[in-house]
Formats: sequence, structure tokens, C-alpha cells
Amino acid sequence: MIFSTSFNQFKPHSQKSTFQCVPPAMTAKLTAVVLIASLALLGCGKKDDVAAQAGGAMPAMPVSVIELQPTTVPISAEAVAQTEGAKEVEIRPRVGGILLKKLFEEGAPIKAGQAMFLIDPVPFQIALSNAKAQLAQQESRVEQTQRESKRLDGLLATQSISQRESDNAMSDHALARAGLAQYAAGVREAQLNLSYTTVTSPLSGIAGRFEFSEGALVSANTSLLTKVSQISPIWVRFSMSDSELAQLGGHLTPANVEEVTLLLPDGTEYGKKGKLNFAASGIDPQLGTQQLRATFENEDKRLLPGQFVRIRVTTGKQDGVFVVPQTAVVTNDQGKFVFVANDKNEAVIKPIVAGNWAGKNWVILSGLSAGEKVIVDNIIKLRPGASVAPHALGAAPSQAPETLAANKPAAK
Repeated sequence: MIFSTSFNQFKPHSQKSTFQCVPPAMTAKLTAVVLIASLALLGCGKKDDVAAQAGGAMPAMPVSVIELQPTTVPISAEAVAQTEGAKEVEIRPRVGGILLKKLFEEGAPIKAGQAMFLIDPVPFQIALSNAKAQLAQQESRVEQTQRESKRLDGLLATQSISQRESDNAMSDHALARAGLAQYAAGVREAQLNLSYTTVTSPLSGIAGRFEFSEGALVSANTSLLTKVSQISPIWVRFSMSDSELAQLGGHLTPANVEEVTLLLPDGTEYGKKGKLNFAASGIDPQLGTQQLRATFENEDKRLLPGQFVRIRVTTGKQDGVFVVPQTAVVTNDQGKFVFVANDKNEAVIKPIVAGNWAGKNWVILSGLSAGEKVIVDNIIKLRPGASVAPHALGAAPSQAPETLAANKPAAK
């Protein structure tokens, strides 16, 4: 009975009510949801297929390479240097007085013996006149003592005077002659001091800055008026450390240095080569360097004292080494290495031992072989084993067939 009751509760009243359990509006909504879900799944599947195809067709990275060939490079080292005049003199007055006039242009070329300053000459002209007057007075004194000595000699012959009086007359004449020499030296000294009122340059060179002004009182031998520097030839002073000397083959001397090149501040080479004219016989214990100096011709006055330049010293040549651009060498905590494109056009790491620079290139002492293709650009994008498309340095990169097909315009 209970079962019958329960069954009756769920029994439909008629066949017509059975088809009305799901409303038509709800059926349409369900159909739309199913359709949208199907389209979404279909779209995801297409995106996955496109991504898979793109990943499989990733083009190789174009890189520039150089094919290594052994070469010969100079054994050289560079150092910071400073120019200085081959001769530098300080112009100081030899006499004191009022500086009347400056007779040169600051920074202009000066010739040896050229007048540079004029000191008031009037006091020295007066001193010269006084010395000449004293000299003339002494000359008269000499003539007087000479006449007196001759007169007494005649009286001595007749024994009219004693020998002592004759000897005294001769001594007076000798003293007068000595005084004459003294006054003559005084005249020459006065003439010399008068000539010193015109201050001249002892050598040819370039004049420096005037340290005083016209009308100033200057002191003899102490007041620095200016400087004159001889700059043709010009000297260049520099030094080399122990490690640099070891690279060059040891202690430097004028005999074992083949060439000295000067590099100007803009990086260009000076037109003329120099010669080592001084090399210290030992190493400075405080700096650990050898003091050196080179001389260069400088007729066009292109180099001036005090310039900071670079010096490259060459002692020989090294055969059978490779050179690669600086951009190709990578440094990490394990040393230096380069990327090489192998036969499969894959980037491979090659550890190297680098020496000095040769211009803008590294000199490679070991780690590479002739014929290897060293990658010189796009280094930061490379990874070991990455696929590359190498082309010669300076040439246009070649395009892969897939790239050419993609760039070809579609037929209309």
C-alpha cells in the first residue's frame, strides 16, 4: 500500500504532460552554451597547433664571423706619458731694478739671444761713468809714480839720494799699476751690469707666461720673470711596470727597443717615430717601475710641454698567433672565452688565453685553431648550442629559404 501511494505521486497524469517537462526556451539556451564551448575548444586547438609550428620553425640567429688565420704581431706595450721641453730655463734678472718693459709675446717662439726684458739702465750707466772716472784717475797716478821713479833713478846714479828713497818710488809705481788693474776690472763689471739690464734668452724655444708686470721691482738672481722651453726636439717621459717589462722581454735599454710610437690624445699616431734616450738602470722601489724617456722631432710645434699622451714601445715580433676583435672576447669569473660557429652552425664556447692588444684587437695566444669561425657580434644573445646563420664580417646576412618564402608577396 505504501509502495502504491509513492508510485502514484510520481506517475504522470497524461502523455501530454510528459513532453512539457523541459521548456523550449531552456532547450535553446543549452544548445547555445554547447555550441560556444565547442568553438572555444576548437580555437584553443588551432592556437596550440600554430605555436607548435612556430616553435619548430624558429630561424637561426644571423651572426658575423671571422675565419682565423695565423699572423705576426709586434711585441709591444703602451703607457701613459707626458711631454716636456728638451731644455727648460728660468729667466731671472742678473741685476736688480725697475722692470721697464717686456720685449716679447707670451707663448711666442723665442730665438737664442733675443731681448725679452729691459731693466732701468740709468743707475748702471751712472755706475759705469763713476768706474771710468776712477780708472782715469788711477791712470794719472800710474804716470806720476812712473815719472817719479825715473827721476829718482837718475839721482841715485849720482848718489844724491839713498837707495831707500829710490826703492820707495818704485814700490809706489807698482802699487799704482795694481790699482789701475783694479779700477779697470771695476769698469768691466759696470759695463757687464749695464748689459744685464737687457735680459735675453739663452736658447731658442717657446716663451712662457710673464710672472710680473711692467714697473715692478725685481731682485737679482731671485725674481722669476718667465720660462723658455725648447720643444724641438721634445722629450716624452714615461715608465713601465714589472709586468709590462716582462711582456716586452725584460729591462729596457736603447739597444733592445726597436720602435717608440707616440699616440696623441685623439688616438691617432704621431707622424714621426721616437728614440729612447734615457732608461733608468734600476726599478724604482716605491713605484715598482722603470723610468724611461724618449725624444721626438717637433719642427711643426704640434707637441707642447705638459701634454698627456700615450707611448707604445716595440721590442720585437711574435709569429703564429691569432687576432680577434675586442667585441668577440667575453670575460667571466673563469677567464676569457669566445663563441665559435661549428660545422653544424651551432654556437660553441672556446676558452682562450689572451695576450696584449694589437690596435683594436686581442692577441690570442692559445685556445683557438686556424680555420675556426669566431663569432664577433650578437654575443649577448648567444647561448651554447644555439643555432646560428654565420656570414663574413662586413657582408650582408643571408636569408633562410623559409624567410624568403615568408617575405615573398602572395600571388593575386
